[in-house]
Amino acid sequence: MTRSVPERDAACAIAQAAAVVGDWWSLLLIREAARGHHRFDALQEELGISRKVLTERLAHLVETEVLEKVPYQDRPVRYEYRLTERGRGLLPVLLSMQDWADRWVFGDGSLSGTAGEAGAEAKRVAGLVGERLPRLELPGHRDGEPVDPVAGSAATVLFCYPATGAPGPLPEGWSGIPGTVGCTLENRLFRDAYEDFRAAGAEVYGVSTQRPDEQRTFAVGEGLPFLLLSDVDLRLAAALRLPTFRAGQLLRLKRAVLVLDRDRVVRHARFPVTDIPAAVAEALTEVRRLTAAD
Repeated sequence: MTRSVPERDAACAIAQAAAVVGDWWSLLLIREAARGHHRFDALQEELGISRKVLTERLAHLVETEVLEKVPYQDRPVRYEYRLTERGRGLLPVLLSMQDWADRWVFGDGSLSGTAGEAGAEAKRVAGLVGERLPRLELPGHRDGEPVDPVAGSAATVLFCYPATGAPGPLPEGWSGIPGTVGCTLENRLFRDAYEDFRAAGAEVYGVSTQRPDEQRTFAVGEGLPFLLLSDVDLRLAAALRLPTFRAGQLLRLKRAVLVLDRDRVVRHARFPVTDIPAAVAEALTEVRRLTAAD
């Protein structure tokens, strides 16, 4: 049910935001919409929610313009529920909540750009295998134009990394955060193996939350043949619930490597990435296995 804001908090933006999304089911519905679940039955199945409560929460989110109803069938008329621009503006809120819980609920409170192999973050990434990436676009480094992160190739490799030092500077204490060092090395290794990936039928994209202009400086300087994509708005991170950490007041992607097929299905997921050369070689092996069976 919609919560009304008391008069004493009428000018409080936190209270007003809580009135829109400060509800367990509302937040999870936004999460599921970001993951690509848009239809009533799919949402009910994913959340295990009653039809009555789901109907109420969807109506509230449509009324507050977080979701919009989009018809997908005429007879009878049926609707999908998709995030509006206002709704997509809440994705950083969800990722901040995820990041907080990974650090303080699942973790011991320490700041890290990686995670243990048996932790909740590793289980989430491992669980991506078999999942389909919803359609979305991210700005590319060359001109900032939106790009679908899954190419039309038989396979696509997405490697997520925290940030590169160019154009810099990186946040103070960056090198002391576990898992941050190695972004330039990773890009160089994918650069050097790029023709092997292409010969195997795959496209490669690097993804970070840096701005496209920052990525462009680095890509030009390193002569990268592949495109870097900016997840500055955290759309990819939200769609896949990718692990993040906060440094320099920004959420950064933890290092992960994904291989997807032409149907957008994740076929391989590596997290944490503790041995970067081995992760690159493993991705190439997975691509060759995938395209050989295509």
